[in-house]
Amino acid sequence: MSMHRKTITLTEQQDNWVKSQIESGQFGNDSEYIRDLIRRDQQAQQRLSMLRQALAEGESSGTPKPLDLAAIKAAGRQRMQTENS
Repeated sequence: MSMHRKTITLTEQQDNWVKSQIESGQFGNDSEYIRDLIRRDQQAQQRLSMLRQALAEGESSGTPKPLDLAAIKAAGRQRMQTENS
């Protein structure tokens, strides 16, 4: 994997925060911390995209039906009995 050098500008407060994360031993240097932040953001964006897709599928799936809690509980009890048998 090729690496690219970037220059970023931080406020003093942000720089102190990054330094504290490194001093805590969680990261070896600034770059490791920034890459971790980017990975987390990428994962969050992927989860958000999946959630939006699921919402769109739900909205386009047709007319909603009333929630029948008694039927859901009965199905769960039946499943538990089947699994425990």
